Amino acid sequence: MFKTKLALFPIVLLSLFLINLPAHSCTNYLISKGASKDGSTMITYAADSHDLYGELYFTAAADHLPGTMVDIYEWDTGKFLGQIKQVAHTYSVIGLMNEHQVSIGETTWGGREELKDPKAIVDYGSLMFLALQRAKTAREAIKVMTDLVAEYGYYSSGESFSIADPNEVWIMEMISKGPDNKGAVWVARKVPDGYISAHANQARIRQFPVNDKENCFYAKDVISFARDKGYFKGADKDFSFADAFAPLDYGALRFCEGRVWSMFRRAAPSLNLSIDYVNGVKGAEPLPLWIKPDNKLSVHDVMELMRDHFEGTDFDMTKDIGAGPFALPYRWRPLTWQIDSVEYCNERAVSTQQTGFSFISQSRSWLPDPIGGVHWFGVDDTYSTVYIPMYCGIKDVPKSFAVGTGTFDAFTWDSAFWVFNFVANYAYSRYSDMIQDIQKVQRELEGKFLADQAEIEDAAMKLFAQSPQMAREYLTEYSIKLGDATVQRWRKLGEFLLCKYLDGNVKDELGNVKHPPYPESWYRRIVKETGDHLKMKKLEPVK
Repeated sequence: MFKTKLALFPIVLLSLFLINLPAHSCTNYLISKGASKDGSTMITYAADSHDLYGELYFTAAADHLPGTMVDIYEWDTGKFLGQIKQVAHTYSVIGLMNEHQVSIGETTWGGREELKDPKAIVDYGSLMFLALQRAKTAREAIKVMTDLVAEYGYYSSGESFSIADPNEVWIMEMISKGPDNKGAVWVARKVPDGYISAHANQARIRQFPVNDKENCFYAKDVISFARDKGYFKGADKDFSFADAFAPLDYGALRFCEGRVWSMFRRAAPSLNLSIDYVNGVKGAEPLPLWIKPDNKLSVHDVMELMRDHFEGTDFDMTKDIGAGPFALPYRWRPLTWQIDSVEYCNERAVSTQQTGFSFISQSRSWLPDPIGGVHWFGVDDTYSTVYIPMYCGIKDVPKSFAVGTGTFDAFTWDSAFWVFNFVANYAYSRYSDMIQDIQKVQRELEGKFLADQAEIEDAAMKLFAQSPQMAREYLTEYSIKLGDATVQRWRKLGEFLLCKYLDGNVKDELGNVKHPPYPESWYRRIVKETGDHLKMKKLEPVK
């Protein structure tokens, strides 16, 4: 038999960097067709890990000989898990979007430890890439994923998946059945048209309609298995997947459901969703699986939803003393700590310093696939990244984002990941000032990309009418040009910031060095902490 690693080449390479992925690490938003301004479907994914090198994977479409086998490596560790049968043809994949506008994201929630199956072959990362290589629709992707775990077992812990095509968006949750029961239990629900959903490292599907075969799929033994394991007692109609397989603790509420709540409260302020559930108030009503936004969302709106530090809420990370004098909305790990045997926590917001990469997928049913699918891709912190359009039909990716350009262990100006980290990490030293300079360039670039989109796609459509390959080549050249140009612009931004804010000073628009004081509120905190220690004294005159 033939063996191939090439089909899962991105998985093998990524596994070198995605080691020991921490809990509470990713965020996904799901936007149905009727909830978007232009009728596209969208999902978002922030891949957050303190040792994840952000890069843009590319796998070309390929034909495979009968009997070919695929080597499977765990996405998180690079551990070899086994082999599975290859299919005759696999589709090209850019990042986590394939040539048919199907996109997939994930967040890990773990769940019941005893259900991990060390003998299984397919992990969650492999499932995602295999589905993208083999599915033309979201429904097909769900079938590919669930058929694979039924045949080969599911190696990972509990996982939520976002799966979208140009017409539908689905949320699916899955957990292994343990070492003595091959396979997995799972539930998949279609997000109703006109609604949005979210998940952030906590299972969210509770009760589900067992007789709605058009909008809800599930493992036939999902309820009976939970009963047999003692996770559930009661009528089928009362069964909650999340409660059975991912019992809540306070961390799941504060760190995970908190991010869902923040997205919902920004997209639909009219709902006035209470913070009580996130805050662990007894008897508080759980957040809904999906909501209807007050207004339909554009791609730019969704980009902005991915930029969030709980501003304007009780969890606002810019307000407490941990933010320092310049309102830094980041806290270095660990996430929790103890003082006098009492445990405390930092907030876990959507925007976080350890993001490796993130994306917003845009899938549009009225356009040919190579033009309709856009993988808006960025590296590092979502608040200070730039989302660049990478069309799903392109044949290559920008060198600065490509696999192999850099690594997590060595800085290089050639790497988008390192250039964006250079800017962000310098900005953390005087955040409230520098973020304004960053956002000015960020909005300039993203605004131009969005403004040019119609013209670029009109040109691509004319080429597509002559030859689909011509359109793909045109969009490849365009995407690569934007990616590499953005990295160069960001390097110049970093150089500008270093010059403007050198040594704690601030240069004005004329280049004059100024010495702006700390905010008065910060001085007052210093005085409260130090008393008269720093007080200037008046000396008695010498007689």
